[in-house]
Amino acid sequence: MLVKEYMTRHPLLVEPDMSIVDAQCYMGKNNVRHLPVVGDGKRLLGLVTRQRFLVDPHTLGSLDVWEIARALSGLTVKDVMIKARDVVTVDPDLTIEEAAYRMVDKKVGCLPVLEGDVVVGMLSEVDLLAHLAEMMGSRWRGVRVTVRMPDQKGEFAKMVAAISARGWGITAMGGVPTIKDPTSWDAVVKIRFVSPDEVVAALEKVEGHQIIDVRET
Repeated sequence: MLVKEYMTRHPLLVEPDMSIVDAQCYMGKNNVRHLPVVGDGKRLLGLVTRQRFLVDPHTLGSLDVWEIARALSGLTVKDVMIKARDVVTVDPDLTIEEAAYRMVDKKVGCLPVLEGDVVVGMLSEVDLLAHLAEMMGSRWRGVRVTVRMPDQKGEFAKMVAAISARGWGITAMGGVPTIKDPTSWDAVVKIRFVSPDEVVAALEKVEGHQIIDVRET
């Protein structure tokens, strides 16, 4: 699962000389929160976000409404954008989980996708949430079960074997370290065409495993 499979292709772009008033209108009209700023050949020059349009009220305290309007109308995108050297970007062939980690680590809400210095896409928080929903099988009805197991080799295989022994297929699965317990992992599995009671009956027999949650979704 790579960035290029989940990114928004042909994202909306702005030029550095666009007024911030026009850029704000463009952003609002298209319901986006981030706009790459590009030059010749879609070369990345910077990034503007809704936050970059916020004005410190202390700087406006001595101005009347007309002076404020004149001050804002004279500003362009290049005056408020994050410069390209400071923009966090990704390559289209980066894995989706590495991109997600970069977004969390750098505390940013979007990642321009570049080939060289040319913008070829945008990856946003919404794109990552769509990926998570897809990965966890949200579009299909089934039984979702969370199983806590020791952090040891072969434990996940034991759970899968118990499911396979019943002739069931796994629609989606994932696992994370248990919060506040470094000795355990929580595995989440979604199984179709079964009942919660059937799943509990199959998995509660696996030695060392604990069913934390089971529900139809």
